[in-house]
Parts: sequence; C-alpha cells; structure tokens
Amino acid sequence: MADSPLGLYVVCDGMGGGNAGEIASALGVETIRAHLVEAARHADLPLIGPCDPTVSAPANRLASAIRSANDAIHCESWSRPDYAGMGTTVIAALLHDDVLAIAHAGDSRLYLVRDGTIQALTTDHSWVAEQILKGVITEEEAERSPQRNIVTKALGVESSIDVELIEVAVKSGDLLLLCSDGLTRGVRPSDILHVLSGSEDLLTKSDRLIAMANEAGGDDNTTVIIVALRDELQTGLWEWLRKRFAA
Repeated sequence: MADSPLGLYVVCDGMGGGNAGEIASALGVETIRAHLVEAARHADLPLIGPCDPTVSAPANRLASAIRSANDAIHCESWSRPDYAGMGTTVIAALLHDDVLAIAHAGDSRLYLVRDGTIQALTTDHSWVAEQILKGVITEEEAERSPQRNIVTKALGVESSIDVELIEVAVKSGDLLLLCSDGLTRGVRPSDILHVLSGSEDLLTKSDRLIAMANEAGGDDNTTVIIVALRDELQTGLWEWLRKRFAA
C-alpha cells in the first residue's frame, strides 16, 4: 500500500492456512492506515503502547499504528477456528520532513538506494538471521536452510508486539524499496540495485523485480513498492495533515 499524501508505505506478507494469510495482511495494511488517518484528524488521539522519547512524534505514531494492527489481527484470529494462528510480516515507512520512520516485524525488508549503492535498513526477524548473527551459519548456508521461512516476529501471533522502530535521514534523489521475502529469497541485492539504477519508470522496475523473483524459482507471492524521493520531501507533512483533516 502506497499513500503518498500520508507519506505512508506498507508491505504486509501474510501467514496462515487457507486464506487466513490474505486476511491478516489486508487487515494489517487497513488498520495501520486507518490509525494514522485518525491521528491526523485528532491530534490528541492516545498512543497505543509506550512513547519512545528518543524518536519523533510521527515515529511514535507509526509504532502505535503497528500495535493497533497487531491487536486487530490477533482478535480476528480468535474469532474463527480457520483463522487460528494467522499473522503477517510488516514493513512500514512514514515520511515526515526529511526523515523516514521505519517499523517492521518479520522478514519483509526496506532498502535505501543512494549514490549508486544499496543498503538494507532493516534486519530480518527470522531464525536464520539470528543464527547468522550468532556466527552459527553463513549467509550461503542460510539461503539453503530448510528453516529459512521461519520468522521470529510477526503481527497478530501474540497479544502484544515489541515494535522495532528506527528513523533515518533521507534526501532528494533517494530510492526506497519495500519488499516481501518473495523477492529477497531469490534475487541478490546487487541485482536489485542494477534494476533500480536503470532508466525505466518505477512501474517497469517493479515488474522487472517481480519477474526476476519468479525466474529465480520463487514459490511465494512477491510484493514490492518503489518510492522515488524528489525535491518536495513532504515538508511539514505532519502539520499539513492535521490541517487537512481538521473538521
């Protein structure tokens, strides 16, 4: 989901049997956006969960939206037996002024492309990622591991979630890539960078990345969002939103 007026970009990758994963991912996206719209309309809307004094008000609001989505998915998973245990990964980014707030859970990722380089701004919440950090396995072994699909954090699985939240400065000319693991499981960052550095429009680049994931033998749905940051970096976005939605 890309909502440029809000400065909000979200990718959710659902988990669960039947169509439960689709339900979880759709509910996650809808709840996150609805919470941010409501906060823009009502500046005094209480935060869900604690306020982190080390980050901005918009970043804390994004974390609140993630917790709201976790609550909604967890409650829904208890409403029907066929939804039991459903959940979704999430990567969410909120652009305000020249700062990007990022919240994520699971193995969906956000990359920053700047000056011909690509950098992952998130670290996977997954079993293999933890083993790599511990030095137990290499990245090459992780790619072949039968446990590579196991995530250690996701929305809706537990009644509460510890939101990982960071902020990074961005500038005009940056490209952002939000994607599910359907892309990163089969396509290397260097190949992603090659596509994103091309002259095609963003839609063509998105289609090329998805095609590359499929050609690599991707056995999972692949979702990508590419955001090109221009000169108009959402200056004063949060105050503008409050004015826009003031009733």
